[in-house]
Amino acid sequence: MELQRDVDQLDERSIKLVTISYDSQETLQTFTQSQGVTYTMLSDPGSEIIERFDLLNPVPEWALGEDSDDPDVAEAVATYVSVVNPSEMMVGIAFPGTFILDPDGEVLERHFEDFYIERNTISSVLLRMGEDLEPVQATEVSTLQLDLTTYSSDPAVAVGNRFALVLEIEPKEGMHIYAPGSSDDYRDISLTIDPLPFLRVLPMEFPDAGEYYFEPLDDSQPVYEESFKLIQEVYMDGSLEAQGLVRGEDSVTLTGTLEYQACDATICYIPTSIPLTWTMELRPLVFR
Repeated sequence: MELQRDVDQLDERSIKLVTISYDSQETLQTFTQSQGVTYTMLSDPGSEIIERFDLLNPVPEWALGEDSDDPDVAEAVATYVSVVNPSEMMVGIAFPGTFILDPDGEVLERHFEDFYIERNTISSVLLRMGEDLEPVQATEVSTLQLDLTTYSSDPAVAVGNRFALVLEIEPKEGMHIYAPGSSDDYRDISLTIDPLPFLRVLPMEFPDAGEYYFEPLDDSQPVYEESFKLIQEVYMDGSLEAQGLVRGEDSVTLTGTLEYQACDATICYIPTSIPLTWTMELRPLVFR
């Protein structure tokens, strides 16, 4: 149902949402009517299109075949199919993933995960595509050297979601902020997310930096002088253990620290730390 919640922001960008599964037309019609789905759901009985895209998940057949007692097969079932015993009705399912196509039908991007419960949120995919999001529940911080607006890509998340924490940073006039790769004499900008047992933090890809040349010392360093954006992607672990850790909760709060050092033409300021907090509604998984 997460996809239905994001239909409007896709429509605003002239992006059309279509799903495909091996379910029958009757099954999909019942689902769309009961859940209020308005986007197109395509039926692929026999998984013909799924196979053509090389997305057929063979694990259910392994689990129902002569290797059903193999521990490796059991592990594959728990990772790629279900935590319950597989059945004949699971044969033909696809590996869940997202394709981004251009108007001519050419595939621009594809996004897949390593666990069947885990899913990219639409907002996190849009951010990776370079789209701007309207900040939701944003926090604003202003220091002597910069203005910061930070928010989560999604106001509500579920276990298994891959989403993003966004930091929009605007250096004050005349300031530069040291980027990754500067010398040990300066503190590179960095974001640290405090650990939680159900959270996985992905490596951050920093935007390209400019170069600042300080003539008196004949010194060049990578810096940010214009507005830039940091995108920190995270996973809410979808395992049964992680689901148990958040069961009964109606929200999840992440905390972290932004560290940076800034200078102007005459003064290098001491490194600065900004504590940050993001709170998202926690919504249940839809297993239908």
